[in-house]
Amino acid sequence: MTQTYRPAEIPATELEAKPLALPSARPISGEIITRSKVEFINDERTVISGTWESDLGTSRWEFLTRAEIVHILEGAMTVQRDGEEAVELTTGSVAYFPLGWTGVWTVTRPVRKFYVVYK
Repeated sequence: MTQTYRPAEIPATELEAKPLALPSARPISGEIITRSKVEFINDERTVISGTWESDLGTSRWEFLTRAEIVHILEGAMTVQRDGEEAVELTTGSVAYFPLGWTGVWTVTRPVRKFYVVYK
């Protein structure tokens, strides 16, 4: 079976809202509200994908037990891996956060992304 959906077209009301918190990330700039919907999880729970949104804010991310690929569907953010220069991600950008990536994400315009998390 082929599973398809259009993450850019999912109404925000269909996404579950909650504050950003560990184990995903640690907010630095105060409470950050995120909204998400998981669309796929394999039987072994080693691959998870879906749609995620975030309000403005800065947070610390550590990919120590998983890695992630994101496609920014709308909005803008900068990501800065520890010890490296910041990179801006805008609508249409794709980014890969390999196992071991640690750094800071700063959402400068509310972001919606499609993501794939894998172990």
